[in-house]
Amino acid sequence: MGCGNSKDEMKLSSSDNFSLLAADTVFTVDEVDLLFDLFNKLSNSVVKDGFIQKMFDLFDVNQNGCIEFGEFVQSLSVFHPSTPDKDKMKYAFRLYDLRGTGYIEHEELKEMVVALLQESDMHLSSDIVEAIVDTTFKETDLKGDGKIDMEEWEEYVAKNPKLLTNMTLPYLMDVNLAFPSFVMNKEAECLERKGPEE
Repeated sequence: MGCGNSKDEMKLSSSDNFSLLAADTVFTVDEVDLLFDLFNKLSNSVVKDGFIQKMFDLFDVNQNGCIEFGEFVQSLSVFHPSTPDKDKMKYAFRLYDLRGTGYIEHEELKEMVVALLQESDMHLSSDIVEAIVDTTFKETDLKGDGKIDMEEWEEYVAKNPKLLTNMTLPYLMDVNLAFPSFVMNKEAECLERKGPEE
């Protein structure tokens, strides 16, 4: 995920400046700093499968094969509870548009439904999955052209707002409370740099 092996080795690009990232996202500077530690932990644990690969590709904004810290914070910001639903809707569309064609095809919708069912540990027969996909596609493809464009997607999500439920990670509301071990590690790092108070 990340391009460096450790915090000391990792060089931050101009887009990785904590203050700039805080200004461009819903996170505070302190939260961005904590996310940097989370980013480093996750950097060594990316598993490649279809869904995770698509998420990786979306996070890797500059498409250089690694997720830089600035890209990580910018992309994670989409999942913050304070991010407008319109932004979440656009990001979800890009997630479902597996081939990056600018529209969602029947097979892409099916792949995402199957992935979401597997992630939820739900096991449905292929007939039921196909019925769900067919019904959803018919309801969404208002133009009847065999693909779902952004306009059709927005209209469908407006009628079915629960589709965005997975686009919100409530624990991002307060990164300090959600990741207390990072806060403790950060405090320990500060002590190491400053030395014990006397």
